Amino acid sequence: MKKILITGFSGFVSRHFLNYLFENNYSYEVLGVDINPPKMSLDIYQGVLNIQFKELNLLDEQAFDGIIKEFRPDYILHLASFSSVAYSWQHPADCFHNNTRIFLNLTESLRKNNLKDCRVLSVGSSEEYGDVKEEHLPLKEDMHLEPVSPYAVARVSQEMMAKVLVDGFGMNIILTRSFNHMGPYQDGRFVIPSFVRRILDIADAGKPEGIIETGDTTIIRDFVDVRDVVHAYYLLLTKGTAGEIYNICSGKGVALDEVIHEIADLAGVKIEGKVNPEFVRPGDNKKIVGSYEKIKNELGWNPVIPLRQTLQDMIDDVSV
Repeated sequence: MKKILITGFSGFVSRHFLNYLFENNYSYEVLGVDINPPKMSLDIYQGVLNIQFKELNLLDEQAFDGIIKEFRPDYILHLASFSSVAYSWQHPADCFHNNTRIFLNLTESLRKNNLKDCRVLSVGSSEEYGDVKEEHLPLKEDMHLEPVSPYAVARVSQEMMAKVLVDGFGMNIILTRSFNHMGPYQDGRFVIPSFVRRILDIADAGKPEGIIETGDTTIIRDFVDVRDVVHAYYLLLTKGTAGEIYNICSGKGVALDEVIHEIADLAGVKIEGKVNPEFVRPGDNKKIVGSYEKIKNELGWNPVIPLRQTLQDMIDDVSV
């Protein structure tokens, strides 16, 4: 049985990745590591997946190395990061140190333990592209990067180091620039689940309409369902080309105010957004839309779950 190590195991992307393996009857031995325990029971995956979990601070180089040395994974899905752009503005040094250091701890352990053939999926972000002029959209993998947030700079650094390790040491690292993904189980600190929760609070109170405070809702983002994302991750982990970068996106741009109205419509209420200047991030990219042509051409992947279905499933998850 092949072995997969998943960092950031207790996050919502990992949970959907496990669901994907289970639903497709893909049998693996899985070791999850995270600084926090998982929120779901791992027993539901029995019969298909053999799962262990170890609570670990990935900044602890020795402990992380010990786990990799003992488990000797065939694949690593590297999800662990501080993934909030807003947090990176509040704690730039912390964000940069965390996101780059844990990646270096991981790759150095593979190198020292002669595991360079282990296939690593290094997850990056569309934030790496920066504030691109509209005539240069959709964003493609060969475009010049102009990161405009501490989080984006950390992601670019991780990506550049990965390329050096592939070229210099022959390591088997595949890279993504993942666009805004969302779906059930997502933490309420992120913008769309936050909208869902606050709009449902208004609906559950029996009010026909209400106001929610927001940041700049005119910005346009490329939203993709997390279940489509984990399908792409599996394809890349097992079949992607080392050293190559792949956009994971929907290819469509949607303004945040349009998302708010869609959630409100599904919830049966009318919602007005009120901009709170404290929620507006400095240097925020005005429009981000990607192209998934590369991964489609190489691996046959394309997103299939529409935005409205994603939002309905998020509403259903919060309502349970």
